[in-house]
Amino acid sequence: MTISIDTATAGKDATVDSRTAPYAAFLLRVSLGVLFLAHGLLLKVLTFGVAGTVGFFESIGYPGVFAYLVILGEIGGGLLLIAGLYTRWIALALLPIMIGATLQHTGNGWLFTAANGGWEFPVFWTVALLVQALLGNGAFALKLPVPEAAGRHSAA
Repeated sequence: MTISIDTATAGKDATVDSRTAPYAAFLLRVSLGVLFLAHGLLLKVLTFGVAGTVGFFESIGYPGVFAYLVILGEIGGGLLLIAGLYTRWIALALLPIMIGATLQHTGNGWLFTAANGGWEFPVFWTVALLVQALLGNGAFALKLPVPEAAGRHSAA
């Protein structure tokens, strides 16, 4: 048995419904944003506290300043994803956080129900960020006005 991939029609696959794809990207974007917001604000700030999060990062060998960067990234990135601003860039910028989380959990085994959490959820979250970066904003994204370049004048 041979399997062939038709590269001539790549990107034109009829199984992707262009009418619903923007809503799928929207659902993924908002879900990721809410997860990051909850993880950064509810877990790191309100449950462990900033000082507790810094202490945890230091206890696992990371510089304490990384805790502040992760908290800022998770809360700020989550809010920007929910709003749909700079979605592709934010999804890519959050990848180091998730790769770091994955590395931290690798010794705990595959299942996230394992003691101290396994690496299945951080890996899935990382892949979801990559998918979001490929998809873009999706529906209902805020759009910032683009300022005119200095020296350019609109035709009147």
